[in-house]
Amino acid sequence: MQQNRLFDDFARLMTDAAGAAQGVRREAETMVKAQIERMLRDMDVATREEVEVLRDLVASLRAQNDALAARVAALEAKPADTKPADTKPAEAKPASAKAKGPASDGTATA
Repeated sequence: MQQNRLFDDFARLMTDAAGAAQGVRREAETMVKAQIERMLRDMDVATREEVEVLRDLVASLRAQNDALAARVAALEAKPADTKPADTKPAEAKPASAKAKGPASDGTATA
């Protein structure tokens, strides 16, 4: 009977030790988690929500960029001889405005 009591005490001791170990583990996890959260706050790391908003913004900007690239490619593909409607044609100089000099009448001067 003495042996039975010894085993009961040993089992109770192990059960208490396991409970204490679980309590220590929970306390350690809580302390480590609080420390990590404090470090992340101090480092000013972006939150999940901020990253998701930025991801959506980048996707939108990428779509706009692709649309603009396609528009530029279409404009560059137009023939070069077509002129926009808002530009004026270059003025032509009259043929009589060519260089007039002392020898333009065909006589030579000496």
